Amino acid sequence: MKSLIVAFPQNIVDALEIASKSNIGTTDKSFRNVVLCGLGGSGIGAKIVANWIQNEIKIPVVCLSEYSLPAFVDENSLVIGSSYSGNTEETTLSMLEAQKRGAHIVGITSGGQLAKFCEENKYDCILVPGGNPPRSALAFSLVQLLHILSVHQLIGTKTLEEMRSSVDLLNNEIDEIHAIGKALAAHLFQKVGILYAETKYEAIAVRARQQFNENSKYLCWHHVIPEMNHNELVGWSGGDNRFAPVFFYTNDQHPRNSKRFEITQKAVEKKCGKTFTLHAKGNSFVEQSLYLTHVVDWASYYLCELNGADIIDIEIIDYLKGELAKF
Repeated sequence: MKSLIVAFPQNIVDALEIASKSNIGTTDKSFRNVVLCGLGGSGIGAKIVANWIQNEIKIPVVCLSEYSLPAFVDENSLVIGSSYSGNTEETTLSMLEAQKRGAHIVGITSGGQLAKFCEENKYDCILVPGGNPPRSALAFSLVQLLHILSVHQLIGTKTLEEMRSSVDLLNNEIDEIHAIGKALAAHLFQKVGILYAETKYEAIAVRARQQFNENSKYLCWHHVIPEMNHNELVGWSGGDNRFAPVFFYTNDQHPRNSKRFEITQKAVEKKCGKTFTLHAKGNSFVEQSLYLTHVVDWASYYLCELNGADIIDIEIIDYLKGELAKF
């Protein structure tokens, strides 16, 4: 896993190369909506992309982590299935339903049933390198999702270009990224982590939670501001030093949310004694998102070391799949 985290910036470069060589066809269809299907490490890329493009794309985008599709999906829908292994049962069943409804289908996978399904039905499919944990392949799903949406002229190429510029940022800041990652891991160790981000960065907070779950074998939760100010903030009446809040600051926050962060953090500190401020670096939404992601990836690695856990182990998920196979 350490080598896979190291490889994240290079993965972006490799993913862009794969996108440039892919053969995604266009269509005369006028799409009315986009549905991005995927779960876990394969699905988080969809959530991040949906956040990134929400102020650009002119039609609704829905992220689906389920077996079935919303009722509105029809022949005017673009349905993209992202399954790293190609065998995620929720995603493969969603693709079968999308086919029945006549939707335009595109796959992103390293192989498996999804690749076979796309090949047999002559659907476009981008193949990415396989053989690693899905959570380590984030760069590939991010780039391919953006590429597919760009090819179908639903978005421009600006976000892809910002992914490319992020590579230099991550490489240039790597020493500081490691230092912050270690400090964040120490802050969370033997406490309950709570991650707070602005709404537009919620997918980055979700990714952070997932990385601490899978890499560090660590339970935590997340919430967003301003919504958190209308409910969870009251819950802090029962807060104490068992909790280790982390506030994700970015330089593009709404001015009212910046003030909310400041007030909220001070109020929370009165209950738990200490919070952690994680400041993003970068000149764009994309760059700041990937900077925060890389910091957390390293923090999850260092927290795993502190916990004495096996960073690769997902035995409990394998058990779940084994039990489901009997059903």
